[in-house]
Amino acid sequence: MNPVNPSTVEPAITSHRPKIVLTGATGYIGHNMLKQLVRDYDVIALSRHERKDHNNEHVEWRACELFSMSDADECLEGADYAIYLVHSMLPTAKLTQAKFEDMDVILADHFARAARKNGIKQIIYLSGIIPENVPREQLSRHLRSRLEVEQVLGSYGVPVTTIRAGLIVGPQGSSFPILARLVRRLPIMTLPEWTRTMTHPIALSDVLNAIQQSIGSPQLYNRAIDVGGPDVMTYKQMMEKTAEVMHKQRTFIDIPLLTIGLSRLWVTLVTQMPREMVYPLVESLAHPMVAHKDHHVPGISDGKVTFEDAARIALEQESQEQHKQKTKSSSHSHSSSSSAPAVSDVRSIQRVLIPEGKNARWAGSYYMEWLGRLLPGIVRTEQDQPGHYCVYVRFLRKPILELTFCPERSDAGSAVYYITGGAFARIKETHEGRLEFQQIPGTQECVIAIHDYLPSLPWFLYKFTQARVHLLVMHAFRRHLLRLIASDRQDHPSSASQPSSSQ
Repeated sequence: MNPVNPSTVEPAITSHRPKIVLTGATGYIGHNMLKQLVRDYDVIALSRHERKDHNNEHVEWRACELFSMSDADECLEGADYAIYLVHSMLPTAKLTQAKFEDMDVILADHFARAARKNGIKQIIYLSGIIPENVPREQLSRHLRSRLEVEQVLGSYGVPVTTIRAGLIVGPQGSSFPILARLVRRLPIMTLPEWTRTMTHPIALSDVLNAIQQSIGSPQLYNRAIDVGGPDVMTYKQMMEKTAEVMHKQRTFIDIPLLTIGLSRLWVTLVTQMPREMVYPLVESLAHPMVAHKDHHVPGISDGKVTFEDAARIALEQESQEQHKQKTKSSSHSHSSSSSAPAVSDVRSIQRVLIPEGKNARWAGSYYMEWLGRLLPGIVRTEQDQPGHYCVYVRFLRKPILELTFCPERSDAGSAVYYITGGAFARIKETHEGRLEFQQIPGTQECVIAIHDYLPSLPWFLYKFTQARVHLLVMHAFRRHLLRLIASDRQDHPSSASQPSSSQ
């Protein structure tokens, strides 16, 4: 791949400040990115919650739930470029029945569709370094998901520039804080084999500069750029260096027999960080994550801050932030304000394979038909008018669910059914409960998702009855589709091909 002359990597000169959509603007990387962007750009900062009181001359905050296609469309309006920092490793509803990779693919698909609709010139996506010579199916779930998101973002015609980084050294986030907590809490550490895998840490400031330098540079459209600092180290070496920065004496003992599975549990228990975050990250550490020469861009790929300096800065900033939080907590200790009550909402997402030549719209209508045949005499579905479906169970005269197809929000690759009634649903204007079928571009995989569903059953009863029944129904539908695919192959052996799958 031809190197890019750094002198040519410049945003186009315009008579006005370009406008950039920044996702994850309240997150660890996002809020630091926002501080840097406002020097040269007007920013549309996206957050899941309303923050209009933080608006200023160069920053407009918009509340945006990217699981909603309509929200995504509205929140990207008026922007020139977009920075995508979304990663759903933690639950996003009171009950989340979903793998993080399935949530991520939905968010990326909605964002890419909205970017195309709003004429976004470029999406800049922060991802992870993909190890060389490792087949996709052997990558960790985390890295496989990062690669899938990259491909989905680029599936709708908007140029994508992917910044691939290894371990980002900063005061918050996930990877470095996990490392710092291990060093801080364990005087003696038994180290598994993965701690001797090479990785390429990079300071947060260098990542922010790489992102900003990529904005509006046509030479970098549809390219993946690996970035890394001046040091290539093992995880063990990073822990040793972090202990030096902390001025702590630590003993490290190599134990090659400690498996990734045991390591995940050990790291979770010691750091007290969410297992949904720790497990995928530890799994990824089994892969060498070093910047590749083929993905090198002069002036962007080469981070300047050493690991030692980056660790020192991160720990100092962490200490300052903790002091601020204690001061803030103390000053509000007698406050009578109360937080808003939690919403009893549900998000449930499953991934299935659909037959070759079929699409999400087919999957939606077929599911409605199949559901009525799943338990004959117990469950039935009726379409009393075009696009309006009622689901009944035996002995109940009223439908348990009513679903209405939304043609305005649907196409071949996406089918949306709003939950518009039924004995098992609470309908609120603030929540658009819906069932969505979304095909992953370029594959025969379809993600079936329930979003913003508010059950009418008491929560404890719903969680252990209806929620579990839904998972059983989706499992049965997945198995039914696999049998349908197998039957199609037997009937058409010459034309059948293996449906693509990223799992």
